[in-house]
Amino acid sequence: MYGNDFSGPDDAAGGLLSQVEAAEAALREAAARGLSRSDGDGPPPGVELQDHFTALIEADQKIEPRDWMPDSYRRALIRQIAQHAHSEIIGMQPEGNWITRAPSLKRKAILLAKVQDEAGHGLYLYAAAETLGVTRDELVDLLLTGRQKYSSIFNYPTLTWADVGAIGWLVDGAAIVNQVPLCRCSYGPYARAMIRVCKEESFHQRQGYEILHTLAHGTPAQRAMAQDAVDRWWYPSLAMFGPPDADSTHSAQSMAWKIKRFSNDELRQRFVDMCVQQAEILGLRLPDPDLRWNEERQAHDYTQPDYDELMRVIKGDGPCNRQRMEHRRRAHTDGAWVREAAAAYAAKRSADPTAVAA
Repeated sequence: MYGNDFSGPDDAAGGLLSQVEAAEAALREAAARGLSRSDGDGPPPGVELQDHFTALIEADQKIEPRDWMPDSYRRALIRQIAQHAHSEIIGMQPEGNWITRAPSLKRKAILLAKVQDEAGHGLYLYAAAETLGVTRDELVDLLLTGRQKYSSIFNYPTLTWADVGAIGWLVDGAAIVNQVPLCRCSYGPYARAMIRVCKEESFHQRQGYEILHTLAHGTPAQRAMAQDAVDRWWYPSLAMFGPPDADSTHSAQSMAWKIKRFSNDELRQRFVDMCVQQAEILGLRLPDPDLRWNEERQAHDYTQPDYDELMRVIKGDGPCNRQRMEHRRRAHTDGAWVREAAAAYAAKRSADPTAVAA
């Protein structure tokens, strides 16, 4: 059961990829429609910078790197994009732990490709952040010194092979629910990066879903292993959307700027409603005795995650916080010679292009 020969999560979700394709079409339409500008990248003569910025946002145009933008908008984007990039890089660790222990060569190849994708996502996002005037070295230093965070979900351990499936289905599923609206982000480089990220995340979600489907329809021991993984990853996945709207520090302003399009609680509800359908197909139980359909709201009632635990994990008190950061710092130190060699090569080529073979 590989590829498109089964009803996967994208089908049950109502077509997440179709939403990405619609966002990609909207990007092209916005670029073609445009707003009048001066000969450079600023507003036409006589229009105030702030007014032009606001007009671009309201018209669903994209703010580009050379456009004027408020410092607070720039800072908000750097914070969000950097945290997103850090999460992709740290997120390689929980699944990378299973590459050498995957149960077959095919499983190993698929998982290796997925972990490589995550590295690529981090690269796209660091590059998008650099267009805002911050350097890659600055961003990496902020991560390694603990001054910028990454997603709390990656501080939980992967105990069994079924955890790789649960991460694909639940963690990547939560990520894509959160990230598909970012394809319509008001900042052009971030929106364009998210188009490609979301297309690849759709594959990741299907990969995890297929692993759980296989286990859930296997031996009693395999089914029990799949259910145990879902039980452990369900609430941390719900917490990925952040604190409740009333306690969210940045959501309201980010939505006003159209960096975000939906609130934390709206996205969390979408994810729950999507997973209920998918769990039925898998034949697995979501670990919430209070989960039920609410006819009046036309949505599922569910138990909220433990937000106190979320804050503890974010602040460094999760099961694997220290392990994740120690591994990242060690990898950064061990890779210093590669960065130095690349810098020396670039400097030599810049000084004398004919001195280095093409």
